[in-house]
Amino acid sequence: MYWEESTAEQDKGVPGDIVDAVYGISCRTLPLDHACALSNAIRNELDWFADEPDAAVHAIHVAASGNGWYRPDTSGQLLYPSRRTKLTLRIPKQRIEDARLLVGKTLDIEGSALTVNNMHQKALSAITTLFARYIVIENAADEMAFLSAIMAALQQMGIKPKKMLCGKETMLAADDGPVLTRSLMIADLSVRESILLQQKGLGAYRWMGCGIFLPHKDIQEIGETMG
Repeated sequence: MYWEESTAEQDKGVPGDIVDAVYGISCRTLPLDHACALSNAIRNELDWFADEPDAAVHAIHVAASGNGWYRPDTSGQLLYPSRRTKLTLRIPKQRIEDARLLVGKTLDIEGSALTVNNMHQKALSAITTLFARYIVIENAADEMAFLSAIMAALQQMGIKPKKMLCGKETMLAADDGPVLTRSLMIADLSVRESILLQQKGLGAYRWMGCGIFLPHKDIQEIGETMG
């Protein structure tokens, strides 16, 4: 953990050059480790996606529990998306109409059929606490090495983090072999820093959902998020 108390900066304004394309989906089951397969399926449908440096895919997240069901944590298990579950791409705004071409497609995610039903555009957030479920930092063997590498990468972006908390490790399948990831929460950013980090992400494998930051309303609500 890295924690430095300070007063948050009151910047305002959210530029719209990077946005989220949010899709409703119909999907009965989904592999737990689906990030790579999902990204490959999207890139098969959107021929521009792989060459767009600011494009990223959010891994599809399903709640930890509900109606007696608990999300598994071992490879080979299935997730059960609800009607509220969304597919999200983070893309430059000029690509929003190109991304709409995904609507109506049915993607094969390792044998699971995922149909894309509709799409709306969502702006990035001015919230100054951010969370990433998966971050890949090479040569970071332990928590301190991971946080040191994160600190250096953020400083290169002109971001000076005051509070960072890393969570559990997760191994994800990728085309070139398994990759080790960690979750990360960063708090007390300025609005400018928060937006920049959402726009650019952090670390490798953003094409399969790693290094993508989401707003988190309260640093105290860590529980499930970091677990």
